[in-house]
Amino acid sequence: MSATTENLQLPFPRPNVLDLAPLYEVLRRDAPITPVTTPAGDPAWLVTRSEQIRVILGDKRFGRAHREPEHATRITSAAVQDGPSGNYDTEEADHARMRRLLTPAFSAKRMQMLSDHMEKLIDGYLDQLVVAHDTAPDGVVDLHSGLAFPLPVAMICQLLGVPASDDEYFASLSHRMVSLTADGDAHAARTEFFRYMSGLVETKRPALGEDVLSDLIRAQGNDEAFDYQEMIRLSVALLFAGHETTVSRICLGLLFLLTNRDQWEALVADPDGRAAAVVEEVMRLGAPGDLGLLRYARTDVDIDGVTIRDGDAVLLSINSGNRDTDTYSDADTFNPDRSEKGHLGFGHGAHFCIGSNLARTELRIVFAALAKRLPGLRLGKEVDEIQVRPTLTGGVAELPVTW
Repeated sequence: MSATTENLQLPFPRPNVLDLAPLYEVLRRDAPITPVTTPAGDPAWLVTRSEQIRVILGDKRFGRAHREPEHATRITSAAVQDGPSGNYDTEEADHARMRRLLTPAFSAKRMQMLSDHMEKLIDGYLDQLVVAHDTAPDGVVDLHSGLAFPLPVAMICQLLGVPASDDEYFASLSHRMVSLTADGDAHAARTEFFRYMSGLVETKRPALGEDVLSDLIRAQGNDEAFDYQEMIRLSVALLFAGHETTVSRICLGLLFLLTNRDQWEALVADPDGRAAAVVEEVMRLGAPGDLGLLRYARTDVDIDGVTIRDGDAVLLSINSGNRDTDTYSDADTFNPDRSEKGHLGFGHGAHFCIGSNLARTELRIVFAALAKRLPGLRLGKEVDEIQVRPTLTGGVAELPVTW
């Protein structure tokens, strides 16, 4: 990999949880594919422009696996996207199988069927928040713990067939897995998560139901190429991603809305009509983590005058690409009415997020319900005072609000 006299160290410091480091704007303009040093101290390429990110995400010469994983660039000390994943020789076939198995479970039709249940859950959480608000001395309640966290957890538990009573346990494992401390606990948590999921699979096996885990167990029994460890890994990934990212987007979305009061008032005036557009803008601008999607080159690739060598790590900054001024006018402005509707918030190409329909449905119903039930909602702290999670996936640890 090429060296520079001024190699850049990730992550770049951010001014607050809503804004990115100003350096991204400089890189998009002057060095959209540039060498960096990962938080783990290894070399990688950082890609910051929307166009190049889309090209690489759609290019089969890049993948998540590595020919020699023990020699691959490491990204962080966390246990999620810390390095290569999957089998280098079967990666494409394994991914195609995963999409085939899971697409029906996460279809738009299936999500619509879950909407009524989702709305009832949200009403219940809001009822509890109103009681807490009325009894709190200062009228401030934490919307993170009262709604943003329990809703995605409840929905992914129902969809996968995971006991809702295990929510605090697997949420704790998830938090530990994305910890950036170097004490090894993140990887210990991943081992524990795999052990938990293996136990759950064996508990379910004698009496399979109509849920995603049951579907995966059936598929693994009928397909010799779909081995047991791959099934467990996929199950853990679904449970982790199915709640972790949506929790952050609910909180970040509300921060954008409540710090852009005109947009909040517009949503209050037409909750059902505007919620979908609000969700897309939240997915564009909401940036809980700040490293990007990891890929490894499977051969030498020339892109815009830069040669990425076989085996090199590439970090695709989705956050930066979503604020690319060549793609979006007033790119840093939160504007659900913008004419440019595409974004990279769910990825792009073959690896486009399979849970996008679930996330969109949850976010749309949450934002509409809050606008209807709590039109006077406002932050209980300044944005700079809100506690940020020091993890790979970022986001906030609290969302104090009042009305």
